[in-house]
Amino acid sequence: MKPTGAVFFDIDGTLVPRTSSSVYLAGFLGHREKLAEAEEAYAAGIVDNRHVSELDAAGWAGVPEERTRDWLAGMPLVTGIPETVAWCRRNGLVPMLATLAWTPVGGYLADRFGFHSFSGPRLATASGRYTGRVEHHFDEYDKRDVALAQARALGFELRSCGAVGDSRSDLPLFAAVGVSVAFNASPAARKASTVIVDGDDLRGVLPALGRLLEP
Repeated sequence: MKPTGAVFFDIDGTLVPRTSSSVYLAGFLGHREKLAEAEEAYAAGIVDNRHVSELDAAGWAGVPEERTRDWLAGMPLVTGIPETVAWCRRNGLVPMLATLAWTPVGGYLADRFGFHSFSGPRLATASGRYTGRVEHHFDEYDKRDVALAQARALGFELRSCGAVGDSRSDLPLFAAVGVSVAFNASPAARKASTVIVDGDDLRGVLPALGRLLEP
């Protein structure tokens, strides 16, 4: 079936339930509690994502790049991801990841489940190890702009695209697409969304995404 639109899926708090991939990984790095506090401050609008990323990146100093995929194999995920991706493809909707998670996380999930693409902030590396610095910052507006550029590159109108997310980082993208689904979301994301869905299975968003198939 020829694609007619795209669906952008958030990772942290959406595909990774009740936490973020960064907080999960920080558990291996020894700064989980400190990062969780910083992410709560970001969600409350007290700090920006640059602050959170720089704090987190410092904890990665000296870690080998290949270690990440071993840790990610045990990351908690909602059920129904492969079935939701397959549904999107069967119905002419290109599934993409739009997230503030580090790019190794997006790359891992794209490879595992078949998402078309991913974006996000990048950790700096040297000689196969993380340096403790951020190579490329990425905030909620970058998330929106990259997602919309990807949609336009594929020839899709924005009203033919959807987004599934849960928090502050999703609000700019929610405002730009035709269907926005707040999945297990914060009050702000619920208020900004087209549809609210709660549950432990990502397939719960499919009826809402079905709106993109209506003439």
